[in-house]
Amino acid sequence: MVKKEFLEAIATLTGLVIGAGVLGIPYVVAHAGFLTGLADIVFIGLAILVINLYTGEIILRTKENHQLTGYAEKYLGKFGRRFMIFSMIFGLYGALLAYTIKEGEFLHAIFSFFFGGNPVIYSILFFVIAAFLVHRGFQAIEDSELVMMGFVLIVVLLIVALSFSSIKIENLSSFSASKIFVPYGVVLFAYLGMASIPEMKKELKKEMHLFKKAIIIGSLISIFVYIFFALTVVGVTGVENVTDGAILGLAKVLGSKMLFIGTIFGVLTMATSFLACGLALKDMYCDDFKLKKQKSFYITCLVPLIIFFLMILLKVEHAFFKVLDITGALAGGILGILIVLMFWKAKKLGNRNPEYSLNKNSVLGYILIIMFLFGMIYEILKIMGVLTL
Repeated sequence: MVKKEFLEAIATLTGLVIGAGVLGIPYVVAHAGFLTGLADIVFIGLAILVINLYTGEIILRTKENHQLTGYAEKYLGKFGRRFMIFSMIFGLYGALLAYTIKEGEFLHAIFSFFFGGNPVIYSILFFVIAAFLVHRGFQAIEDSELVMMGFVLIVVLLIVALSFSSIKIENLSSFSASKIFVPYGVVLFAYLGMASIPEMKKELKKEMHLFKKAIIIGSLISIFVYIFFALTVVGVTGVENVTDGAILGLAKVLGSKMLFIGTIFGVLTMATSFLACGLALKDMYCDDFKLKKQKSFYITCLVPLIIFFLMILLKVEHAFFKVLDITGALAGGILGILIVLMFWKAKKLGNRNPEYSLNKNSVLGYILIIMFLFGMIYEILKIMGVLTL
């Protein structure tokens, strides 16, 4: 019989991973060429699977409980802690901001016919409800993630089933080696879920022998969901109709039924991820900055809300896509490099015998570091205007 703790641990990882990022994937995959994007989804997904397993072993080799910032300080010193803090704060706030932006658009698409309003109002409404759940704490989020993960997987299957007959093979045949890094930032963002792995340890408690298996299954679920979702959306819409949120473009081709189902999918995925990100950030402030829970909650939730209003005032175009791309490449790149370095150090300095142990493959570690570095450089050049999508 499958243990509830095991399912909850998987739900925590997938709940953080499968969020707004999945909705940005078809846009970059279509512009890079489907086969190019597919290579990114698979290669980056497997790379992050390794990073997730590294993270799990780091945690298991440490007696004390920390968030990732605490593990970085233990194994890389204050220098590593500062970089981890930047990566975590930048990445988690970027995620919360992206979910807030796109959630408002989806809720507006569902409810505006009945209640009117505009996407900004719906974003604020979503934010208030989600922030309340973050404030409730661990148990409320744990329970909601397990239920929502099941709904998310069901809706993905529905979207694929309803769209399959409308897929055009010609939309899935293009490949361009020169565009291999075009999807990089968004795809990497879509896989960032390492911050949930310390929470998985709390959920498994006395079932720590299942930790590795939970990480592998949670990571593989994300890879397969992204492959099928990208195949479906790009296969149906092609480059002409694809949108940075995927669903609205899919609805242009398949009609109102897909609009409703797709927006439900978007609402669920981003709601689960917002809760997981909010909890991880709040716990980081509590565990590693020693702030009181109330103050941690306010810092966690007010910052993305303020940035959201600033972006509205500045009228930032394609805000959702830009947040995903920049956050994924920069925050994800720094995080990935630090975890490789922490893993190497934990092998030597850990103070606990882990339930699983990976081989210290230096070649694989250096390949991952080079990938993350190159992706960061590519993104910086895009921000500077040297490269364009």
